[in-house]
Amino acid sequence: MSRSPSFSIKSEVASEVDEKSLQQWVVAFCIIRFDLEQGQLIEECYPPGCLTQNEELEVSFSSFPDSVSQHHNRSSIHDCIFFFRIRRDRGPQISNTSEIVEVDSNISSQKPTRADVQKGKSHNSYNSRFLYGFVFNRQRHDERLKRGGEQKSVVILSYYPYTSVFRPLLQIMGPLYFDIGSKALNYIAAYVSKWPTPVPGQQMELPIGNASLKVNLPPSHSLPSDSGLFEDSASSLAPLLPSNLSVPQGLFHDSDLFGTFRGLLMQLWKLWELILVGEPILIIAPTPPQCCEAVAGLVSLVAPLLFSVDFRPYFTIHDPEFAHLNSLQDGSSYPPMILGVTNLFFLKSLRNMPHIVSVGSPAANSSRLPFGSKASSGGLPGQHEGINSLRKFTPSNFLNAVRLRRDGPLCLMTEHKEAIWTNYSPVIKPDTSILNRLIDAGLSPRVEESMSVVNNDILRRHFLELTTNFLAPFGPYFRANTPSEASSPFADPPPLPTFNTEEFLASLSARGPGKFLQKRMRSNWLDLYRRFLKGHNFLPWFRRKRAVAEQEQYKLWRQARVKTNIHQLIVKMSELEIVDSFNAIERLLQGEMQYGRANEDTEEVCKKLKKDLQTVFNVLPKDIQQLLIMNPERASLLRETLESSDLPDGVVSSASSR
Repeated sequence: MSRSPSFSIKSEVASEVDEKSLQQWVVAFCIIRFDLEQGQLIEECYPPGCLTQNEELEVSFSSFPDSVSQHHNRSSIHDCIFFFRIRRDRGPQISNTSEIVEVDSNISSQKPTRADVQKGKSHNSYNSRFLYGFVFNRQRHDERLKRGGEQKSVVILSYYPYTSVFRPLLQIMGPLYFDIGSKALNYIAAYVSKWPTPVPGQQMELPIGNASLKVNLPPSHSLPSDSGLFEDSASSLAPLLPSNLSVPQGLFHDSDLFGTFRGLLMQLWKLWELILVGEPILIIAPTPPQCCEAVAGLVSLVAPLLFSVDFRPYFTIHDPEFAHLNSLQDGSSYPPMILGVTNLFFLKSLRNMPHIVSVGSPAANSSRLPFGSKASSGGLPGQHEGINSLRKFTPSNFLNAVRLRRDGPLCLMTEHKEAIWTNYSPVIKPDTSILNRLIDAGLSPRVEESMSVVNNDILRRHFLELTTNFLAPFGPYFRANTPSEASSPFADPPPLPTFNTEEFLASLSARGPGKFLQKRMRSNWLDLYRRFLKGHNFLPWFRRKRAVAEQEQYKLWRQARVKTNIHQLIVKMSELEIVDSFNAIERLLQGEMQYGRANEDTEEVCKKLKKDLQTVFNVLPKDIQQLLIMNPERASLLRETLESSDLPDGVVSSASSR
């Protein structure tokens, strides 16, 4: 994996780094060396002091291929790129946060405060509970050195799972570091600190040297809530299939779904269900790039659902949470999580994991693993027969499947095979029409890569449509209300419909799952919804969507207040209704003045509300006017409005005197 010859560092780049701007993208850049005497050591970390001692240890252990993995590469130089996810030192432990969340029977819509609405417009990623580490690892074999070689890793740490950004950045930064040394960290940090603020769901152009990274960031509705709350739009709520699939609809949109699971394509629908309901899954692969790609591919299967289960693309025995998992007694339930591992020791220590998936193949001795290229992360033995084998049944295939199930996952200790071990009975049937559309690439590597892109698009569109249709019955609970012609926009908007589990299931059972799902589901299809409602993904997703719907409703009513002709409205009102309108406008004006600073049109809205407040005040009888301005706070609020009004001098002076 070499840096592009066309890449060069601009001589005019400033060496100063704006660390505050840098943290919008990157927490730190680390250089980690494997020392024969002391183990993994962080040689450099920029900016310094940004990690705790425990975090430094976790990052160090996670930044190298496992020494007891199945990969034994003896080429002179071997580069690979992979990524990991660790819990920050200050975060809660796995036993407290990964338990399955039982959904309440009723989920009511609580009226959002203006502070809540405004809070949703900003994001503060520095409260994230997880760190993502993107690794460029170089192993150099040299018989003249101790143990015949050395290895070192260049690591980018971030709060965000932006694989589309940090993979290509590592392809530049990794070789650059091994060319020019420590200066590469400062150069790259200087460029990154000048990047614009990340905009989720948008394509961005990020300059780096004389090159430019054109990347698509995942949408805000797919980002974990612990990474900061981004403002979502109502479009993310609609249960409609997007026409442009080049725009990511979830995390890890760039993962090689087809290449990674080529030997298990018939099992993808079963895996989709396991991911949807939040079951614990152990992924085992020969190398870190392959297990990372498998975990990323599984997470991407359920887009556009907010995925709330803990996932570890590359998990090692040195992770502090391994001790908790290893201590679970027989019969104990594993927390909902997806673990990607390469160390065969996990097959024994986590032998009671209910779902185990084996993917990938040991790489040839001279091969390299450029993780991130579309067809590189799941090369399989006999891969060119993979698709054709789906279209025919043979006794040998059946016997092999029976033998694999009988032997169990421990058979991987002697020979790596692609397989899945689970007792889960799926509801969704594999869609053979989708499998028949997949293109067999033949023997040409160039054709293989381009066909993998096509096949990924076919699979991703199908599972996006599958997930979207599955979530469609929840749509009415996220539908924002607009003011009717007969109602006042100054009143509080009605709450969103209350969600009741039993009522929802009864209603869904009566009307059915819809045409798309009906022909793909078995007769017990309602059980999948029951599992989803009890699983770890439902409640965080539902609450996020409700919050977004409430924000959208707040905006709609706010816009309606600006457009309303107050004169026409109060003509039809009784005196009591006019007083109520005065109180409502006063409350809205105070809220706008206190919480509306983040809105660009706050000044315009305040001006309109003040004018409406004055208009309503003008039509009230004088005795009520006097009564209203007896409140000092209200008198203060009215003062600037009343000074320019046509009210009698006595009323104006009375308000001013107070």
